[in-house]
Amino acid sequence: MLSLLVGGTALAQGTAEDYKRADALRAKYSGKMIGGDVSVHRMGGDGHRFWYSVFNGDSTVYKEVDADKNTVTLLPGNPEPPRRHGGWGGGQQRHWMEVPDEKDGWQRSPADTTLYVFHRDNNLWTRRGDTEKALTTNGDSTYYYSAWGRFSPDGRYYATVRIKPAPKHYVYYVEAMPYRQRQRREDYQTHDGGPRAVTPVLHKQEYAKPGDSLNYRVPVVVEVATGRVVEPSTDLFSHQYEVSAPSWDDNSRTLTFTFNERGHHTYRLLELDAETGLVRTLIEEKNDKYVNYNRLWRHDFKDGRHILWTSERDGRNHIYLYDRQKAQLIRQVTKGEFYVRDIQRVDEKAGIVYFSANGKSGLRHSDRKGYNGGEEDPYLIHYYKIGLDGKHLTCLTPEEGNHSVTYTDDMKYLIDTYSTVVTPPTTVLRSAKDGRILRTLETADISRLQAEGWTAPEVFVAPGRDGVTPMWGIIIRPTNFDPSKKYPIIEYIYSGPGDQYVPKSFRAWHYGMAELAELGFIVVQVDGMTTSFRTRAFEEVCYKNLKDAGFPDRKAWIRAAAEKYPYMDIDRVGIYGCSAGGQNAMAAVLWHGDFYKAAYAACGCHDNRMDKIWWNEQWMSYPIDESYKECSNVENAWRLERPLMLVVGELDDNVDPASTMQVVAALQRAGKDFDLVVIPGAHHTMGETFGEHKRADFFVRHLLGVNPPKWNELK
Repeated sequence: MLSLLVGGTALAQGTAEDYKRADALRAKYSGKMIGGDVSVHRMGGDGHRFWYSVFNGDSTVYKEVDADKNTVTLLPGNPEPPRRHGGWGGGQQRHWMEVPDEKDGWQRSPADTTLYVFHRDNNLWTRRGDTEKALTTNGDSTYYYSAWGRFSPDGRYYATVRIKPAPKHYVYYVEAMPYRQRQRREDYQTHDGGPRAVTPVLHKQEYAKPGDSLNYRVPVVVEVATGRVVEPSTDLFSHQYEVSAPSWDDNSRTLTFTFNERGHHTYRLLELDAETGLVRTLIEEKNDKYVNYNRLWRHDFKDGRHILWTSERDGRNHIYLYDRQKAQLIRQVTKGEFYVRDIQRVDEKAGIVYFSANGKSGLRHSDRKGYNGGEEDPYLIHYYKIGLDGKHLTCLTPEEGNHSVTYTDDMKYLIDTYSTVVTPPTTVLRSAKDGRILRTLETADISRLQAEGWTAPEVFVAPGRDGVTPMWGIIIRPTNFDPSKKYPIIEYIYSGPGDQYVPKSFRAWHYGMAELAELGFIVVQVDGMTTSFRTRAFEEVCYKNLKDAGFPDRKAWIRAAAEKYPYMDIDRVGIYGCSAGGQNAMAAVLWHGDFYKAAYAACGCHDNRMDKIWWNEQWMSYPIDESYKECSNVENAWRLERPLMLVVGELDDNVDPASTMQVVAALQRAGKDFDLVVIPGAHHTMGETFGEHKRADFFVRHLLGVNPPKWNELK
């Protein structure tokens, strides 16, 4: 019996000792990696010099790199530049959800520096010295001229937009305990001995949601000398989500602007003739699901004849060259099974484009297999250059890893830091001509980290729902991992869409996941379908179907991991996430409760009609239809049969807190048992210290089947 008792104690999980060890992880690993946290900056001037900071084991030091001389010099002191402060226009910073009225501001003519254009009473006015004159007279409150315009380079015209304003939409928050009171641990008496200042504060925030009306914008051109207004037909940009302000070409005759269709099925680059008002399409993107407009990029050539453009039209993001005068495609510059991420520079004279991309290992010079013994992780970012003729593709960063690069201004040299989740960072100086390494600057030393018991996550790959497409994720184990034990599985989820979320670069500490694992769990994260940067079809599974969240891929991946590792208990799987991840986590137990046995959902956008317009209409489209209801956690709250903890920040200005409260009301109406945690004064949050402790207790209780330790035992 004594033997059995001792054995049972050894197998205990979720104990006070586990909690204390989890809480100590961050401090335990902090400052233990040497030479890995490199931050690179270009130095001013015409030379080929950089400076960078790096932790040397005792303190942060600063070094200068002279690429021409191939030298590294230790710098005295701290060369970091002062940080800039202030928001838009030099005044108070506007909240990111606020849509400006565009009635403030002015512009000075480049041809006559004494002449200004400004906004007054819904119209445009000019000022020269003390003389003011109305430039337009037909504007009113229902259709006014924006102050945010531009003179043509020759000063003859002024281009802006006219706006038909939509009613503004707001959300409201009650701050139960105002911020200054929460920060003070004292009696809240006023200085004059008056009553305590404990009155809650009401906050009002502009916040457009799916289906709400939007401003209607029409580009216009005004001839400054005569006041003649050229207002074009809106045939090519009528069903608007957004129309950009027009931008002048160097010829002072034509302008370009973009049209993003409501519902995001069409996106156009348009040209406006300032003399005639005629509008023509230069480039058009169409998709029956959605155009990923946030990923579109363009470069206008100085010759006025060519445009470089990125598009997902062939299924991956690639670069295309257009003839602007003919409004025709010349060629696809990049092509193949890789995904262009960013363009760093277009060298028009040399005819070269510098870009970064992720894709198959075939892009690299080497045909080595990846660090997991198979193909290289397709999400790892490398840097390239290619001719505008589509030839001479050169990988400048061929070593396996996720690369981050800083170029000199003339693109002659670059400093490259690369790593993977399991291999620590290396920083090198390279030639941008061919990627040749000129000097190794830093090689991370993690021996002190490993001495503290740190081990890297495992990169795990398994097919998804189709049995073919590989899904990439990570597995995190506790530092006292014992393969003879059975471990419940917890998945951290954020399925987006819009990005890829599993870490690809080296980290000493995986916040949240590492702490949970330490309590006696295996914690996993995987990018399933609906996430980005594989193929357009891979992501488009999300279209009008956000409840999918890649769950068929996630379940297949977790099952494959549990089959390989029998200590992973497939019968005890939990899930947690925040924001869209909060929506995903609750959806897991609504539609996949046979697999996921408990969920923690923080600040979830539980009904896509309740969340911000731009994110939700991108994936769920417009107009609002039954798909919004079908994907709603509120409408489907009746399905809940598993333990659920909901968390919300009282002042969440990202996802309306009412989204959580509506799902609470639906659960109550359905007679469902659940936990609700409200964090006073918190904004968009995973739960802060209190909520994250509640999350730990929640999973210990429901997946380990033990009562968590009392909080006062952990002090």
